[in-house]
Amino acid sequence: MVHMVAEFAPEIPVLFLDTGYHFAETYAYRDEIARRFGLNLKNLQPKITVAEQESKFGILNQTVPDQCCKIRKVEPLFSNLEPFDVWFTGLRRDQSPTRAHLQAVEDFKLPGGKQLRKINPLSEWSSKEVWDFLQAREIPVLALYDRGYLSIGCEPCTRLPLDPENPRSGRWSGHKLECGIHLQADS
Repeated sequence: MVHMVAEFAPEIPVLFLDTGYHFAETYAYRDEIARRFGLNLKNLQPKITVAEQESKFGILNQTVPDQCCKIRKVEPLFSNLEPFDVWFTGLRRDQSPTRAHLQAVEDFKLPGGKQLRKINPLSEWSSKEVWDFLQAREIPVLALYDRGYLSIGCEPCTRLPLDPENPRSGRWSGHKLECGIHLQADS
């Protein structure tokens, strides 16, 4: 998805959720891709640091992962999406049962009530099509995939998949499949 954005509209901001909990390889990959494609990269950070969060609430990713995701991912993304009318994602139907009915274009309401057009151009792509695209364009791949990871998020909440047929089964120790950034706000 990032390659497509860089190729067709390089001025579009690419938002990176810098949770403070990513693998070192993820940060290195972000920097490499940003340089290679000349991305208009915007690093989004939570209002509080990891140290402040852990001091105040303990290790939320172990005790209340939904709250950790809300603080470190959902709130920073949603507040930074407010100025936009369109949101492009790399979501695909084959990534998870929770994404099986994903549409290429959807309306998405932010918690403050703003409506966005959420565009999922890869919604119908298979994993094989993604890998073929990467290979054909010689796009580097995050090294963690070579180690068997199929879905990569924050390091404390990402394991090798429990079920190879469900790429996201290694996330949150299989207790949930979504962090919340792709879930509609309550009305």
